[in-house]
Amino acid sequence: MSTPWGGEAELTLVVDPPAGDAAGQLDRGLELLRDVAAGTRAPTLRVYRPSPTVAFGQRDARLDGFRGASAASRAHGYEPLIRRAGGRAAAYHSGCLVVDHIEPASDAVAGTRTRFAAFGDFFAGVLADVGVNAGVGEIPGEYCPGEFSVHGLRDTVPTFKLVGTAQRVVAGAWLFSSVLIIEDSAPLRAVLTDVYAALGLPWRTSTAGAAEDLVPGLRVDGVQEAVLSAYRTVVHLDTPEASRPS
Repeated sequence: MSTPWGGEAELTLVVDPPAGDAAGQLDRGLELLRDVAAGTRAPTLRVYRPSPTVAFGQRDARLDGFRGASAASRAHGYEPLIRRAGGRAAAYHSGCLVVDHIEPASDAVAGTRTRFAAFGDFFAGVLADVGVNAGVGEIPGEYCPGEFSVHGLRDTVPTFKLVGTAQRVVAGAWLFSSVLIIEDSAPLRAVLTDVYAALGLPWRTSTAGAAEDLVPGLRVDGVQEAVLSAYRTVVHLDTPEASRPS
């Protein structure tokens, strides 16, 4: 069974329960990455609903407005964190789904661009499976801009950014993390507006939305089921291991 991203044919599924520790949720992904790189854990697929978080890029943390942006995050009830992957500030909450895909690789850097393209197409397909017309590519003015962001389409016109992706590569393994924005976009738009203003970064607030804005009634549980179903068409997923709070 071949995979679009050129990876393993079998993954161990980890479904983490909701938890209130945003930093712990991010650290858990890095812990899994280290274990896979060390050969003490099988290739892993982890899914979870995140706590309210604004994940800043390392470039954001060097801006004069970072302290104010962190304060703005907290004022909205979002934990400000600095992620080790690239990109600009992104916000997410329990109306989102995070998918962490971790695999060993002798040269993890070599496949970086291929993975971005493959996972972009993959998650656009997942959204199509739940009725969302989606495409791959940066919307002008989007928050945390990325060449392989997944956006929703309304009458063939790009509307909202619906999936943001990032990678972390270490010697011997890679972690590809995708955040699907499914429900309740208004609080995300509000916190991003204040965070980007504090950072002094331009963006278009209209690019922040959720899948349910295009297909009313969509819920995280249904999209998670669609994600796992799509994975099962290209890999074998082991029975979910006992998950633990982050």
